[in-house]
Amino acid sequence: MSAGATDTAAWQRWSAHIETLRDVIAERAGRAASPEVSRHARLLLLDTLGCALAGRMAPEVTALEQQLAALEPGSFRFPGGAALGLRSACQIMAVGATWYEACEGHAFAHGRPGVPAIAALLPLALQRGASTGEVIDALAVGYEVGARAGAWLRVAPGLHVDGNWPGLGVAAGVARLLGLAPELAMNALGIVACQLPSSLYLPIRTGCNVRNVYLAHSATLGLDAALAALAGIDAPPDALAYYAQHLCPAEVQALPRAQADLILDAYLKPFAAVRHVHYGALAARRIRARLNGDTAAISRIVLTIYEEATVYCGNPQPATPLAAQFSLTFGLASMLRFGELDAASYEPPRFCDAELRRLEALVQVRIDPDLTAQRQRGATLLLTAGGREYEEKVGPAADPELLVDARGAVEKFLHNADPFVQEAASRAFCESLLDASPATPLRELWQLLASAANPKES
Repeated sequence: MSAGATDTAAWQRWSAHIETLRDVIAERAGRAASPEVSRHARLLLLDTLGCALAGRMAPEVTALEQQLAALEPGSFRFPGGAALGLRSACQIMAVGATWYEACEGHAFAHGRPGVPAIAALLPLALQRGASTGEVIDALAVGYEVGARAGAWLRVAPGLHVDGNWPGLGVAAGVARLLGLAPELAMNALGIVACQLPSSLYLPIRTGCNVRNVYLAHSATLGLDAALAALAGIDAPPDALAYYAQHLCPAEVQALPRAQADLILDAYLKPFAAVRHVHYGALAARRIRARLNGDTAAISRIVLTIYEEATVYCGNPQPATPLAAQFSLTFGLASMLRFGELDAASYEPPRFCDAELRRLEALVQVRIDPDLTAQRQRGATLLLTAGGREYEEKVGPAADPELLVDARGAVEKFLHNADPFVQEAASRAFCESLLDASPATPLRELWQLLASAANPKES
């Protein structure tokens, strides 16, 4: 047990988990990410930024950005946006990226370790004049810690992960960008562990969009913890063990070895909805194509899916956009009706479309016992139209149409950035970010966006 530890039982039970996190940080200290990791991390950065730009279109996010700019002006600007301070930029990046639920995720972590890490790292890296390689290496470290923390520190029923363990990954990533030694980085994780909050799942049930600020809290907590560690503030060495032992239903299984690159399993979403919704939505898109887009004759819809999806996304007939993002029935019906599930799906006129709502009311959701028992993800959609039955199966989780490649990521970014940045500039930014050498200053890439704000928004 380390000197100064206070909970012997907790330390002994969870020491292997903590040592794995320590090894993750030490293993990558002073070492650049592999080419494969770098490529995927750049896609995550591109996708998260694009989702943040799209989220800034929401009136609430626009208003929050204006308020923060007035209270804390600084040197960071989104394309066409107001000047923000570091923490304000961090907050808007995290809030905007999650607004339409189109951001990245990681199944093993049961969350999205990348969003809060990128929210903290991007404005900090720009402020510090960091290179592209430095920010990507920091993101890789933060993601590895965050993904393992999510698998280990599971949240209790009724809670939501976003305001909890993601701060640990942020602290590790920021510590790497600041050049902290592994022991100081672990102290930053301890500082986060001492103040991990509980964020309720309740807003999703009620459709309140306060859920979208949870990752902003995690991002700023991790940022503050790394800065505190750099300043010499310390935390009990067994803080993480104490938290795991007493304050969450932690998983006892061993974490993946430190050398494993979990970031390579991070997925980019083709649709703006919780990942559980994607399987039924993809099946619906396939059947829609077979119907040539004509939904008028549909009289029966049955979605059979794994149980976890019904637990987190059993929100029929949602009254608010947030509830709709967590609704199996809405996502399916929206895809049948319009052939798309993106940010526009949650805004008038699509959100209130009468035919969409008629289709949604037809959907029966059933649990697939085989997928549930095998802990696999997938769905079967059975639909009756004009007296004829149509069936589509999707899954398990590796279905190629649910995996966004580099080309898809660029197209998604162009779509998200369109209101803010001219297309040629957006494309040049994407190409430069994905291909730039590690030594390229991040500011050079950012300038491609900042100098080409769309006239209709600037």
